[in-house]
Amino acid sequence: MKSNTAAVSGFKLFVKNNQIGMALVISALLFLITITLNPKSLNPITFGSILSLTSMLLIASAGQTLVIISDGIDMSVGATMSMTALLAVSVMRGSSDVGKMLLALLACLAVGGLVGLCNGIGSVKAGLPPMVVTLYISNIVSRLQYVATNGKPNDTKAPDWFKSLITTRFGGFFPAIVLFAAVFFVLMYYLLNRTRYGQQLTLTGNNNRAAFLTGIKTTKIKMLNYVLAGALGGLAGFIGAGNSGFIKCGTYDGMTMDSIVAVVIGGTLLTGGKGSYSGTAAGALLLIILSNGLAVLQVTDSVKNMIMGAVLIILLAAYNRARPVRQ
Repeated sequence: MKSNTAAVSGFKLFVKNNQIGMALVISALLFLITITLNPKSLNPITFGSILSLTSMLLIASAGQTLVIISDGIDMSVGATMSMTALLAVSVMRGSSDVGKMLLALLACLAVGGLVGLCNGIGSVKAGLPPMVVTLYISNIVSRLQYVATNGKPNDTKAPDWFKSLITTRFGGFFPAIVLFAAVFFVLMYYLLNRTRYGQQLTLTGNNNRAAFLTGIKTTKIKMLNYVLAGALGGLAGFIGAGNSGFIKCGTYDGMTMDSIVAVVIGGTLLTGGKGSYSGTAAGALLLIILSNGLAVLQVTDSVKNMIMGAVLIILLAAYNRARPVRQ
């Protein structure tokens, strides 16, 4: 009896302290269940699709990871990506001119950074709830998309060479976008784990007052964080323009909730102070494999949304309970 109790306690402790490992284990189990129920889904095309979608979500979740670690939230990620993807194809207009691509990149970074600045002013300077501020900013950015396009789909697309640069599949299944995601991963890992900024960001999210008393300029850190997150959202939109090719209003709006779920699944606390981009990568993989499995099994969108919501609630209960002492 005691041995059984000890085993159960040990398992609970393992689950509690190994969010990334559990996300990977669950991903593997879900994939095995999917191919068992539908053996035809075991093919190079499926592998390529999972890698491509996971990479895009990982890139989109970069800024969200930073914001949530600092005890905030960004509801404008999807709108920012959609806006900057539209901006990118509008600037390039199918041209093969590398100069236009660089101009489009700079424009996306600038617009994303501006959105992040607005989020920071409202959430940090004005002291308003981040969810409310970023949600309203998201609505404004979404409306601007329709104003800029007169509510019609953009009739331009990313240059074929730019699209090929991101969507080409090596060996017939390995998508090039994985390489972009790998660069994102290395840069984000270095930022969070090897820089003073990353350390201060975590300390600020863990306990804002304690961080301030130790000499950290918490307001400056949070403002910079929102601007950087916005710029990363703009960069994700730029890459997304090549990944999708043809862009319309709201193309990436759904990335907002997906990015939050991926970050949470990876073990980052919604209350801030704990998290990693490695966890976000594992969370993105789990989310995409789950979504892919439901699609393969031809589950309706309504049922799919219910299942995804249930998964998020379970993971929130398991990994995102607020620490008892926050003052």
